[in-house]
Amino acid sequence: MSIETHFLLRKDQPGLRDLDDVLLLGPAVAMTGEAIAAGTEGTVVGVLSDGLAYLVEFPQPMGAIAMVRADMLTLARASDR
Repeated sequence: MSIETHFLLRKDQPGLRDLDDVLLLGPAVAMTGEAIAAGTEGTVVGVLSDGLAYLVEFPQPMGAIAMVRADMLTLARASDR
């Protein structure tokens, strides 16, 4: 299954989606161990456990990815897809 097909299958599901911009409501820790402050904006790059958690990429520290619980995120801007 291609990434595009996978995205389209999840397009109508509730909650955050791939490529949505989100705002972090509390501090998080990147997979590399670096701290990410509350209020930092990032982009959803993966949906885990049917939306219970998300992989989010943050610009600072550069390219940092963190696994974040759904209740620690709020939608900043929906993706255009």
